[in-house]
Amino acid sequence: MTDLFAFFAAFLKHPLQVGSLIPSSQFLMRRIVDTAGIDSATTIVELGPGCGGSTQAILRAAPAHTRLLSIEVNPNLHALVRGINDKRLIAHLGDARQLEQILALYAFGSPQVVISGIPFSTMSMRSGSQLIEQISSVLAPGGRFVAYQVSKRVATLCRPILGQEQMQLELFNLPPMRVYRWQKNDNYKL
Repeated sequence: MTDLFAFFAAFLKHPLQVGSLIPSSQFLMRRIVDTAGIDSATTIVELGPGCGGSTQAILRAAPAHTRLLSIEVNPNLHALVRGINDKRLIAHLGDARQLEQILALYAFGSPQVVISGIPFSTMSMRSGSQLIEQISSVLAPGGRFVAYQVSKRVATLCRPILGQEQMQLELFNLPPMRVYRWQKNDNYKL
């Protein structure tokens, strides 16, 4: 209940940073984990983990040798993620738009999977494009970028950089979410 209150309070205080009134459903978490192929990933970056429900779902599905770097800009939500007791997790307080520097800080290397809950619809087109360019540049060859969003803006931002998306709709979430997936290949390089 504390996590739910913290998430709701974060939304009220910073509605442009937090994309929903309530945390994501277990149905959405399962769809994200399956879409991202977490069970075969050894390096994962999570952008905008909120109160950590997605972080915990990722860790439950990930192999024992996986490293997960979660980046959260909200200090109160970051404190919840930092409280997750799992040696595979690195919880970083910071802005995802500094992704390249954050990866270097932890000597993280190229992630096989990047998952984003950041609401791209509240970002400027320029900021959103810059973040997508960073994601594409750090993603390992064949790596997957998964974004769960209410709006379609992330698809518009990603197509010129990562190509055509795959999209599934998760209706068992409030609000219903689009789960987008791109796979990095040599045809779409910066």
